[in-house]
Amino acid sequence: MFDELRPHLIELRKRLGISVGSLIVMFFVMFYFHEPLLNWMVEPLNVALIEVGKKSLHAAEGMVTTSQVGGAFFVALKVAFFAAILASLPIILSQIWMFIAPGLYANEKKMIIPFVIGGTTMFGVGVAFAYYIVTPFGFDFLITFGSFKFTPLINIEDYVGFFTKIMFGFGLAFELPIFAYFLALLGLVDDRQMKDFFKYAIVLIFVVAALLTPPDVLTQLLMAGPLIILYGFSILIVKAVNPASQEDDEVNSDDENEEVIIKTQDGLKESNNKKPE
Repeated sequence: MFDELRPHLIELRKRLGISVGSLIVMFFVMFYFHEPLLNWMVEPLNVALIEVGKKSLHAAEGMVTTSQVGGAFFVALKVAFFAAILASLPIILSQIWMFIAPGLYANEKKMIIPFVIGGTTMFGVGVAFAYYIVTPFGFDFLITFGSFKFTPLINIEDYVGFFTKIMFGFGLAFELPIFAYFLALLGLVDDRQMKDFFKYAIVLIFVVAALLTPPDVLTQLLMAGPLIILYGFSILIVKAVNPASQEDDEVNSDDENEEVIIKTQDGLKESNNKKPE
């Protein structure tokens, strides 16, 4: 068994090595630009703190602080690592595709470019949506709430971790149509399966939104809403790529008709078995 897995493990190690190597290179590049990157990350927070200073009559304008001796250095490392992942994403996606490519047909192997471009683009769209739409509403609500009693002193280490969690959460969430497309291309899912799973998907979407967003209803809805729309869009994509066969539809309709007939017969039996008063 190990001999059969060995070539796959060697290939996996190769792809992981290339991905990690690209991540390390981009980390040093992004560390050089960590100051403008940090300014970009802190901008939504600064805007929210300024709004607090305008709205609150009893509290001073909030401040961004650090509670560690080497706080600024560790923040720079986190910022560089976050940016390095974004910059290395095309290489990482290409390595994922190359790892699964040996099990694909020749025409499917050619889809590496759409996979890489589409995956990178949708991740970027998710990050942009989180940055320009979600964080302004979320930060304004979270920081403004209770500011009439307390002066916000935001720890920069906590904020950077908080910020990157939101960005990665939305970036991964927006990958849903891409993965649905390629799962359909591989014949692993069809539109009927996705439709049948829709009611469970809504529950999973709200669970994921609760885990990946701040603990406020507004931000969770701002993630769950687009995800539900993306799931519906994914159903249309899967239907175009790998629609359910008519035989499956006929079987499902027959099953539904049989269930109706059985329920009707059971109802008639129950009514006949009732004794007249």
